[in-house]
Amino acid sequence: MCGIVGIVGRHSVSQRLLEALKRLEYRGYDSAGIATISGGRLERCRAQGKLVNLEMRLEQQPLNGMIGIGHTRWATHGAPTERNAHPHIVDGIAVVHNGIIENFAELKAELEATGADFETSTDSEVVAHLLAKSRRGGMSGREAMHAMLKRLKGAFSLAILFQDEPATIMAARNGPPLVIGHGDGEMFLGSDPITLAPLTNEVTYLVDGDWAVIEKTDFRIFDSEGNVVARPRHTSMASVDRVTKGDYDHFMQKEIYEQPEVIAGALARHIDIASNRAVQVSTELNFANVSSLVISACGTAYLAGLIGKYWFERYARLSVEIDVASEFRYRDIPLSPHAAALFISQSGETADTLASMRYCKAQGLKVGAVVNTSESTIAREADVIFPILAGPEIGVASTKAFTCQLAVLAALAIGAGKARGTITEDEERQLVMSLIEMPRIMRRVLRNIRPKIELLSKELSGYSHALFLGRGTSFPLAMEGALKLKEISYIHAEGYAAGELKHGPIALVDKNMPVIIIAPHDRFFDKTVSNMQEVAARGGRVILLTDESGAARSKLDTIHTVVLPDVEEIIAPIIFSLPLQLLAYYVAVTKGTDVDQPRNLAKSVTVE
Repeated sequence: MCGIVGIVGRHSVSQRLLEALKRLEYRGYDSAGIATISGGRLERCRAQGKLVNLEMRLEQQPLNGMIGIGHTRWATHGAPTERNAHPHIVDGIAVVHNGIIENFAELKAELEATGADFETSTDSEVVAHLLAKSRRGGMSGREAMHAMLKRLKGAFSLAILFQDEPATIMAARNGPPLVIGHGDGEMFLGSDPITLAPLTNEVTYLVDGDWAVIEKTDFRIFDSEGNVVARPRHTSMASVDRVTKGDYDHFMQKEIYEQPEVIAGALARHIDIASNRAVQVSTELNFANVSSLVISACGTAYLAGLIGKYWFERYARLSVEIDVASEFRYRDIPLSPHAAALFISQSGETADTLASMRYCKAQGLKVGAVVNTSESTIAREADVIFPILAGPEIGVASTKAFTCQLAVLAALAIGAGKARGTITEDEERQLVMSLIEMPRIMRRVLRNIRPKIELLSKELSGYSHALFLGRGTSFPLAMEGALKLKEISYIHAEGYAAGELKHGPIALVDKNMPVIIIAPHDRFFDKTVSNMQEVAARGGRVILLTDESGAARSKLDTIHTVVLPDVEEIIAPIIFSLPLQLLAYYVAVTKGTDVDQPRNLAKSVTVE
């Protein structure tokens, strides 16, 4: 969960490395560093904390050189200190690393027994010491690289400078993504194409097991056995044009308000607006011919998948098996070859989700990827891509990617129902018309509820805990609301199925426990109101999110009631996600926490 960049250039590289790291900061912001080779010597600058600290340090300690590597860190092994910041340098060798070296303790003990002196607490430093040991033994840089890679176990991407090879960067991938960029008399290296977007749009993706020798006008890629291999060159569509906050205070705020537009674009890909019909987006994954569906994802994407489960089962009568990818990948699930699988990932690089997808492919399942990044590893390896088209999402707490995932899953569920004959043409048309209306309703909600949410947020920010309750699709939405609140405000929050209240959570309810109840006026409304009564009877502080019909029927006193428009059941989770996102946002703003880069979190989780 770190970011890597490298440049073999024609002129000074340090400022371009720094700018590239700014585009990678969503991957980690515990510390950052840059190393260059100038005058035949390795030079390094590192700083603890946000990238701005490195920027200030570079103003005081400029780095020269036309070749260099950079890194922004999310700590796994060792505290987020300057001493543990990358690049690590040992005997004229600089290393930056994304991933986890699983056998580092064994390697470290072996190296220390031969006299190696470790300066950091990281697993990454063993890479530099292994290379240094091989070089002292007479190996060339390329030979040392190959020998070192054979010793590592785990997931990693690496960029390496050798002081005595001042025109070469060496790189390797085994898990976390790494891409080579082609320039005019220059070559680049980055964790993703967006990193390199201002520098080049011509890229070559390394695949697992690849390692590369990169020079100013050429590169060679080797497989794990050291054989030269060819990888295709692609024209990347990655762009940084929209990666600015504009007039908003935070990226998260901007991304919340972008949702009506991006969802309209996502829906246009998956429904026919002119005929009010679902679009058959792929012949590779035909829902009419599958016996069941497997869904897996992590974090917010998993919660989108949970809501999608309700839709597929209701509208397509398709049984759904769903689990978080970090558990799914280790369950050894017996899967029918007649099943299909969907994997959901904003980045398309989530390590556990990718591993789960590969497991399903190995079992013979057709695999679809619901992704925001169509050039990602998950997208490239899937049989079919269902793009969510949310655009760059910089805020760590997902907002527009979540609702775009939901919009695409809803369209797919309708299409699956159509293909399987479980909904009529009239039902299909009515459901699609609801999706078409959704961006207009979202604009109205975002325009109208802000004052109410800001007022509510000031009160909620004074609490240390919160419960979220819901039934049906509002249950996973309750978990998503709780996740958003805890992610960026650091208030402990949990989401539960409202019917489970009496099975434990009600023990926590008292006058110091706000309970946010998501209750659209749907077929579950009366039962949810009964649970709300149980909270109120025990002194709980009830905050009700409902619609106009629900507000008219609910006679219970609440400390706050947020009223949304009446909407069709299929789009309710997306509409009701808006006040939950804004609630988390304004609570965090009130508390003064870091909204876009909350502590201990990173946007793209490329390690277990």
